[in-house]
Amino acid sequence: MKLDLYQIDAFTDRVFGGNPACVVPLENWLPDDLLMKITQENAVAETAFFVQHKDYIHLRWFTPEIEMDLCGHATLATAHCLKTILGYSSDIIRFETLSGELKVIVDGDLYRMDFPSRMPTKAALPEIISQSLSIQPKEIFKSRDYMLVYESEKDIKDIQINRQIFDQINLDPGGVIVTARGLKDDFVSRFFTPQASILEDPVTGSAHCSLIPFWAERLGKNVLEASQISERKGKLYCENLGDRVIISGKARTYSVGILWTD
Repeated sequence: MKLDLYQIDAFTDRVFGGNPACVVPLENWLPDDLLMKITQENAVAETAFFVQHKDYIHLRWFTPEIEMDLCGHATLATAHCLKTILGYSSDIIRFETLSGELKVIVDGDLYRMDFPSRMPTKAALPEIISQSLSIQPKEIFKSRDYMLVYESEKDIKDIQINRQIFDQINLDPGGVIVTARGLKDDFVSRFFTPQASILEDPVTGSAHCSLIPFWAERLGKNVLEASQISERKGKLYCENLGDRVIISGKARTYSVGILWTD
């Protein structure tokens, strides 16, 4: 079987930045074990598969380990692929997903993703996570992911994870966000996933479902700019809408190719 394969760098305006995702259009759904094998062979943080229907697009996301309930950067990558490569005519793209309907509005070279809000609440930090951190957080919250709040952007840049300890815990499907107020941005973050083939996710759209309502409340503003300050770096434009958030970013196509499954 021959399938088209697109690799897109999401939340960036340049190739080799942001977060790479693979996008694979399908005519019909393939067996889940085959989708997982394709994802593992692609060897990026997420591969998005979609089947296009008349009124919506059924979208699924896989890491090399599991199927995810929500993924921002692979959704952005899929929208960019549909609009700039596959000739999708509408500037409103509706995806049906495990997290319900997700709408993406194309606004020039910006993709505005309408996602659910996941306001985190105060939590206790598991000892294994605490032991794995080179710098301890000021505050601890949790929604899907643990969200650790730090004193400064420098803390976020400097923090190191002892993976040997960190990988002793399984947060399937969640991870650990570290965040602080930014120097130029409203807030900055990084994201780590224990027991994943890729420890640090370069730019994590779904984490901003929690980051946006948290920082909107703390800073007293509903329109924010954020950066994920991994080595590849990513830029996000954010809006807090109560029970929804808008996560916006740009994307660039890295490669267009073909894969064979036999």
